[in-house]
Amino acid sequence: MGVVNITPDSFSDGGLYLDPTRAVDHALALLADGADILDLGAESTRPGSTPVSADEELSRLIPVIRGLVERGVRSLSIDTSKADVAKEALAAGASWINDVTGLGDPRMASVATAADALVLMHQQPTTAGAVSDAVHYDDVVSEVADRLAHARDTALAAGVAAERIVLDPGIGFGKTVDDNLTLLAELPRLAALGHPLLVGVSRKRFVAAISGAADVEERDLATVGAGCAAAVGGAAILRVHDVRSHRLALALVDAISRVGTS
Repeated sequence: MGVVNITPDSFSDGGLYLDPTRAVDHALALLADGADILDLGAESTRPGSTPVSADEELSRLIPVIRGLVERGVRSLSIDTSKADVAKEALAAGASWINDVTGLGDPRMASVATAADALVLMHQQPTTAGAVSDAVHYDDVVSEVADRLAHARDTALAAGVAAERIVLDPGIGFGKTVDDNLTLLAELPRLAALGHPLLVGVSRKRFVAAISGAADVEERDLATVGAGCAAAVGGAAILRVHDVRSHRLALALVDAISRVGTS
């Protein structure tokens, strides 16, 4: 899953693709590099980012969706927590909803019945509502699994087909470095919920904290290591900025895994 941030303030590439033409060109380049699906986001989820209205989000998204659909692209995911935005994006030609709040908008589940896939991410806000601050977990894997299962059950009750649900542990959202490492090490426990897992570690602060990566390019290199570990652990989808590097590395992971099971 290649990331296309149509925002002025995303933490690693804010403002680079706010222009619709540049966003479309970047998305097409990610597809050429081997992306299976594009994740378009028009509201930054970085710590301290400023929320935007549904109208503003749509004004950024719709021209890019239309531009890609006109070029025959159908593998479009919309990174949004707003049901109204998701509904309009699906009508414009998107096919996936990537909800980082895990159905924080109670209307999202019903909108998602029209999507090819619904990604439910774990996010546990602090008491102040700031998801950037780490919260305490007695057992981070069990608690994340429980909240994902609850969101999944809510989606199922609304009519979303089980085979269309994807789960995301929310690496970096309200979690310490140790929490993030534990979740990545224990992905099989989350896979036991019975749905494909999406993992997003690309360029996140914990990657820099562990690796010592000083800039975005180095974070991309370190991210590949975390992505390969996630793939070995059971992740079905990796959400990344640098698609080509992951494709090259994962080709080796796949070849090694085939030998190990033959």
